[in-house]
Amino acid sequence: MRERRPLTDPPPGPRRSAWATVSGLLPYLWPRGETELRVRVVAALACLVLAKLVNVTVPIFYKGAVDALTPAGPGALVAVPVALIVGYGLVRILAQGFGELRDAVFAKVAVRAVRRIATETFSHLHRLSLRFHLQRRTGGLSRAIERGMAGTNFLLHLLLFSIVPTLLEIGLVIAILWGLYSVEFALVTLATIVVYVLFTTIVSEWRVKFRREMNERDTDANGRAVDSLLNYETVKYFGNEAMEARRYDQALALYERASLRTQVSLSLLNVGQGVIIAAGLTVMMLMAGQRVAGGSMTIGDFVLVNTYLLQLYVPLNALGFVYRNLRQSLIDLEQMFALLDVPQDVRDPPGAPDLPPGPGRVRFAGVSFAYDPRRPILRDVSFEAAPGSRVAIVGPSGAGKSTVARLLFRFYDTTGGRIEIEGQDVRDLTQASVRAAIGVVPQDTVLFNDSIYYNIAYGRPDATREEVEAAARLARLHDFIAGLPDGYDTAVGERGLKLSGGEKQRVAIARVILKRPRILLFDEATSALDSNTEQEIQAALDQVAAGHTTIVIAHRLSTVIDADEILVLEAGRIVERGRHGELVAMDGLYAEMWRRQSEAARLADELAKVARPDPVA
Repeated sequence: MRERRPLTDPPPGPRRSAWATVSGLLPYLWPRGETELRVRVVAALACLVLAKLVNVTVPIFYKGAVDALTPAGPGALVAVPVALIVGYGLVRILAQGFGELRDAVFAKVAVRAVRRIATETFSHLHRLSLRFHLQRRTGGLSRAIERGMAGTNFLLHLLLFSIVPTLLEIGLVIAILWGLYSVEFALVTLATIVVYVLFTTIVSEWRVKFRREMNERDTDANGRAVDSLLNYETVKYFGNEAMEARRYDQALALYERASLRTQVSLSLLNVGQGVIIAAGLTVMMLMAGQRVAGGSMTIGDFVLVNTYLLQLYVPLNALGFVYRNLRQSLIDLEQMFALLDVPQDVRDPPGAPDLPPGPGRVRFAGVSFAYDPRRPILRDVSFEAAPGSRVAIVGPSGAGKSTVARLLFRFYDTTGGRIEIEGQDVRDLTQASVRAAIGVVPQDTVLFNDSIYYNIAYGRPDATREEVEAAARLARLHDFIAGLPDGYDTAVGERGLKLSGGEKQRVAIARVILKRPRILLFDEATSALDSNTEQEIQAALDQVAAGHTTIVIAHRLSTVIDADEILVLEAGRIVERGRHGELVAMDGLYAEMWRRQSEAARLADELAKVARPDPVA
């Protein structure tokens, strides 16, 4: 007997550190088994080093040209240093060329990394349980992936092509100034850089909370917008357009406040960085000017020091920009990695086998379940659905009928008891094989924003057009589709809103027919259909269900009177079971529900007769 495992929401995990987030990218930057991509990374780093080595020689050529053009005294003739000027131009071209080559070589690595991490996140979201998705906003998830993709691309380029080369260039310049002149120049340069980096780091860390809040507000606003637009009809039914706009504006107002804080703190950072750079430049130029006046340095030396400082100023200024955006990218990427860190509630055990072949016998043995341990949903539910039989589950709202379907399909695992298919506990089998054996027609059918053909063929994407049309005929849908201007290519709209409830339900039925499952599960499958259509589709379902294990979850008792066994659920327990006639004879809960629905149907018929005009004699 398995130990009962409470299915509570896992507590939120600790935030990833910056290093943990960066190290999480390394497998995508250095992918296992991808020799070409690894060679590209090495080649890109080689181009980076060559570009910086060439770049630091530019001021030396410039110094030589300036000294060569400086007159030795009044009226002295100066020869044009053609070689130095040409060399100056060539090294600038080489520096830029190596930089562009580096970008071109690395482009495939970066794009592939973004693609892989986004695909992995998307796939992981599909592996998570229904519990996770019921608690999350779709718009928020899509926004987190979108920002994470941008953050991944930006972060890879920042780390390899901004931070590393900037540090390399700073080290080379300090070494050259120390070697050519004195340690004072190297120390002032180093001190300026250290103060600049410390100031940037401290202020940027302080700003992180504003950026994080801005992201959270942005996600919330986007989630509200998507949720409202997905429920467009509901908004219209209750005339709540103004309320939805007000709620969206309130979310944007919080985003506006967070965004303003982010921008003001950025301006403070920029001013501080400018002051530090200006102070360092001033001290260095004063030192160089004194030495030129004293005759220990030439005009070319003065230009060289100035050029190096200006050359360093660009990457230093970029370093501030890079660090700010690095932190922002880390925050954006942190959200996507947080999704990857969410554990799977329902997972396959190591080495789990597939569901063995068989007709699809289903057995619930003492099954108990609770979404929240404080509120049990199912209590000791036991029944068996034999191959070729039809078992119906009925009961009042909230009795746990749909939970039975979700457990069988392994959206959740039981907290007590076991569910078996072909004598195998479904928790010991692969989820894919269990779900492949079950065809579900849910109560609320949501379609993809694509064609009718695509939505039917989704049941078996490799099916032929003839098979798709055959499934549509069995679902009594083919004639309707044939009458549409675009036929099977007709777009159904977002969530299938262009189709009526009955039409969407028939698409769902055709999709399941095409899947050819061993076990059929109908969760209020005909609830959206009128009486005539319901009878037609019920006949089709009976034809399709022949020889299959069929479980029907129903509200309308008239749809299950021919079931081999009817289970009556109340408060999560099976309180009655038997065939229709037996349950009516018991005069219990089922009989009461039957009388109530029969009376409602009788009154509806009488009203219809009153509303129907008498035929003209």
